[in-house]
Amino acid sequence: MELTTSNIWMMICTALVFIMHLGFSLLEIGLTRKKNTVNILFKNVFIITVGLLLYCLVGFSLMYPGFSENSLGIFAFKGFGLSSPINADGTLDLTYNTGFTYWTDFLFQGMFAATAATIVSGAVAERIKIGPFMVFTVIYVGLVYPLAGSWKWGGGFLQKMDTPFYDFAGSTLVHSVGGWAALVAIWLLGSRLGKFKDGKPQAILGHNLPLATAGVLILWLGWFGFNGGSVLSANPELTSLVLVTTCIAAATGGIIAFIFSFVLYKNYDLTMFLNGILGGLVGITAGADQMSPTDAVIIGAIAGIVIVAGVSLVDKLKLDDPVGAVAVHLICGIWGTLAVGMFGKLASVSQFVSQLIGIVSYAAICLISAFIILFTLKKTVGIRVSEIEEVEGLDLHEHGMNAYNE
Repeated sequence: MELTTSNIWMMICTALVFIMHLGFSLLEIGLTRKKNTVNILFKNVFIITVGLLLYCLVGFSLMYPGFSENSLGIFAFKGFGLSSPINADGTLDLTYNTGFTYWTDFLFQGMFAATAATIVSGAVAERIKIGPFMVFTVIYVGLVYPLAGSWKWGGGFLQKMDTPFYDFAGSTLVHSVGGWAALVAIWLLGSRLGKFKDGKPQAILGHNLPLATAGVLILWLGWFGFNGGSVLSANPELTSLVLVTTCIAAATGGIIAFIFSFVLYKNYDLTMFLNGILGGLVGITAGADQMSPTDAVIIGAIAGIVIVAGVSLVDKLKLDDPVGAVAVHLICGIWGTLAVGMFGKLASVSQFVSQLIGIVSYAAICLISAFIILFTLKKTVGIRVSEIEEVEGLDLHEHGMNAYNE
């Protein structure tokens, strides 16, 4: 009965994480111009569909290869496809994990896998060619994400350290993996036409803030599955704590972001408010099970400040990130990962050092791999649409249709 209860909870969490892809889609189209809506929706649908297929074929086996005792814990692969554990008598092993079955595990983790490319999708919106983006997604989600994930969640070298690197639900393993790639992508792509004038950033307004707001609230709902499911069981006390710290950090991140933004710019900026909520969610994700509500307030508050400062920093570097993905997923992901060594049950100098080692390790594989993939595409087929395509919209030129029949 306990296994059944936990398995049902994990399947509910899987559905909640799946819904996050709708949230990302609405957020991205809301913060960009309507002439690129079909393009953004197409990318997001492609990401979740091809992501699940790739995770089935190679990703799950690459991410959870079962490293041997003497392995370096960097790379291993146990074969293509899925194969459920079988007992000696040939029956299905229903005790694969204490809280859920093999099939539920695959589906839950598969939902996470596609998120990394979704983060990149928002950052490169309105000027990347759809073909090269799809090639990048296949390689990054199919190979880079699961390989990097195996270093911690698959029992690799970061898990084998004397003080293991800790990332409960993916501040680094999911969000920073997408954030590092987003940073490389927007640097190689260049800014949208009109984004910078005489070196100063210009506002390019999104076409539908109600959709963006709905997207953020759906993402917050999805985080109940993202973090709550990472307990890997229906343990009532720990699951409840995780949901509380998750919500407290989100609320604090949003409040502090809009207050800090108001102090600096003297206006009530809805987009900063929304990204502050997301920053708080990303920040708490690494240690949601280790923190008290008070810790969650502190982590969320700092994430709110980081969001406003991070968006400003990206602009000063003359990088164009239409949805604030670098500030939300990369910078807040780094902050949340470091916070594990500073707050909560694991706080210690040795844990903080392990967190730094993990951050540097993931920065290395993500920056190098994303650069190789995108630079190769840039020099061969090109990754940016033409000026006329960008001006008239990617919906018309890449898809031959409009999102709105006006």
